[in-house]
Amino acid sequence: MKLSKKCEYACLILIELARVYDEKGLLTGSVIAEKNHIPRKFFDQIANMLKRKGYIISTRGTFGGYLLAKPPSRINMAEIIRMIDGAIAPVSAASEFFYKNSPSEQNEKLIACFRDIRDYAAQKLEQLTFDMLV
Repeated sequence: MKLSKKCEYACLILIELARVYDEKGLLTGSVIAEKNHIPRKFFDQIANMLKRKGYIISTRGTFGGYLLAKPPSRINMAEIIRMIDGAIAPVSAASEFFYKNSPSEQNEKLIACFRDIRDYAAQKLEQLTFDMLV
């Protein structure tokens, strides 16, 4: 599994918003982007996606900004990774959506190994919530 920059940035955005969740604080896009070295145009694209998927809320105006739409303890890493980068499986044949003609499917023990890796990674990432990353 290799995470895209888009996924890494989305996680950084969610961590920043998790930091201020209990204070009901808003953070501006400029503050989040600057603190995490996220290009502003890229930040806007990712924030819009997180908003559409129901992870963040944005408000406009002088006192506007972003905040989490739900508690950080209810958002786990696995769901964010799957939303942005797709399956957590190390090879496509180990994915839930089995792809035929994968080289790995030629050896059942190899596929079993990759599925074990997928299951282990998925379990760990599903248990890792954003409140734990603050």
